[in-house]
Amino acid sequence: MINDSFKRWPGILAAGLALTALSACKPAEDSAAPAANAETPATGARSSQGELPEGLFANPLFSNGADPWLEYHDGNYYLTTTTWTSQLVMRKSPTLDGLATAAPVNVWSDTDPARCCNFWAFEFHRLDGPNGPRWYLMYTSGQHGTLDHQHLSVLESVGDDPMGPYVYKGSPMPDSWNIDGSYLEHNGELYLLWSEWVGDEQLNWISKMTNPWTIEGPRKVLTRPEAEWEKSGRKVNEGAEILKKDGRTFLIYSASYCDTPDYKLAMKELTGDDPMNPDHWTKYPEPVFQRGNGVYGPGHNGFFESPDGSEDWIVYHGNSKETDGCSATRSVRAQKFTWNEDGTPDFGEPVPEGEPQKLPSGENGPLTVQVQGAQWQLVNGRGEECLAGSGLGACGESGTRWVLDNTADGAYRLANVASDQFLGAESELAPWTNTEAQRWELKQDENGWVELINRQTDRPLTAVNCSDEGCDQWRLQPAEEVAIASVQSGRVLQSCSGDAIDQGAWNGSDCQRWIAEPVEQGFVNLRSGDRCMTIADNAVVPGAPAVAGSCDSTSSQWRMEPLADGSLQILNRESGHSLDLAHCGLAEGTGFAQAPRADNDCQKFQLRKIPARG
Repeated sequence: MINDSFKRWPGILAAGLALTALSACKPAEDSAAPAANAETPATGARSSQGELPEGLFANPLFSNGADPWLEYHDGNYYLTTTTWTSQLVMRKSPTLDGLATAAPVNVWSDTDPARCCNFWAFEFHRLDGPNGPRWYLMYTSGQHGTLDHQHLSVLESVGDDPMGPYVYKGSPMPDSWNIDGSYLEHNGELYLLWSEWVGDEQLNWISKMTNPWTIEGPRKVLTRPEAEWEKSGRKVNEGAEILKKDGRTFLIYSASYCDTPDYKLAMKELTGDDPMNPDHWTKYPEPVFQRGNGVYGPGHNGFFESPDGSEDWIVYHGNSKETDGCSATRSVRAQKFTWNEDGTPDFGEPVPEGEPQKLPSGENGPLTVQVQGAQWQLVNGRGEECLAGSGLGACGESGTRWVLDNTADGAYRLANVASDQFLGAESELAPWTNTEAQRWELKQDENGWVELINRQTDRPLTAVNCSDEGCDQWRLQPAEEVAIASVQSGRVLQSCSGDAIDQGAWNGSDCQRWIAEPVEQGFVNLRSGDRCMTIADNAVVPGAPAVAGSCDSTSSQWRMEPLADGSLQILNRESGHSLDLAHCGLAEGTGFAQAPRADNDCQKFQLRKIPARG
């Protein structure tokens, strides 16, 4: 394995260093802090130092989290960090501290040797693209066996969910070394920001874009390391990010070599009208954020607002020791910042590790919001009525659709699609207030029936005015066509090639769309077109492949078991085995078989909301 200190420089430019390639398919390691017990009324904050009193958290959120990017959207925080692998990993939580325990989910992977490996610095931005508002996930990757060909790639979401699925759109500059891509929107135009080397200097650049993955016209140098404080270790400018306030546009970027404790943030301001004109940018003479309070090398940052929009926050990585550098020692940190009287940002100093901070304002609501995710119906076990608001109703009625949104602490919140409110302990609907009464633990039996146990009362959700058997049993039923995404690869299940069930990148084909049709008890058929997923020859032995075939046997019946981390296991009724991604493979066309149940990402799936046909 190469020395992580040099992962931001191609081998040819790193003073003749001999570099050995990273393994392209090594699974990402999750070093998140251990979970803490939940509190009432709200969950206790997590940090690498353990549990803190309600409403507080401490940095770092978790270790091995270089180049963090964080967005708050529709009631959830979404976070990505560098993985060093061939997988793009995202975490999701309704609370900032919950990101420490949120399960890392691979939303994209790549095995194309031209762009497969060493994934760095993911950013995802909600932009108006050719298909309307979409998330554009930009990342740096390169060829297997070398760091000399790192370059940007861009994905586009198929809907408005940052978790995807995503479609690969292209690379703005596939034939040159370029990293750390971001966007600037100004006067109705879109610009690409990135970093690349010229001689012994790493510079930030800008170019105009025709769409979120294509540049046009000239490329201009935006910043270069001029001051001595930008040249610690090497002459480096990288990680350019945009911060806007009251009509002003600031460019915040990382300066100096990341292998030194003096990696820091610098600032320019757009003081003219043309971002492509270097004379229209004014550089501030001193760093705006640098080491302090026992935090070293703070940099490669992003910005986000608190849930109620009243606070501005910075997310960044930092080291705990002066001797740490560009390695997996860098951890995710976040803190609130303010504004100076002259209208410039005041980031202050890095908050010391372990020092309690208040969580972002508005996390405890009350929050009424349309949560992103696949929509479900909860069919009661005594009949064919569905949970509808605070009671039962015909399953086709308004109010019977729900998003089962994991809260990153072993529970779910039930977000009602029609009302944008959440189910409470007394079966009432109300805005989100981040209480145990709005958290539910899901427990499924061997027949597929699910009990929903309220965290506050420890009582199951029971149909109103019901005393029959099955009143507290529910079948979780996807309410529409969905994509079934592998947590390991980010690719979706498909039946596009003969009888095979394998995985592929989302392309919108009918053979990637699945409908869950109830059969009996809590079991379902998973149908694509006129065929269902089943086990070849009705075999019960491990290793028998999943295929597209008849919908009539018990080998084509499945139960989708919700897990505490927000994923699903898909279990075959006849054999009892779990659907398993062969060899944990990332490649397009990797098949699925049944295998003894195991707790790994190769047997975990998530349902994704997809556009309607036509």
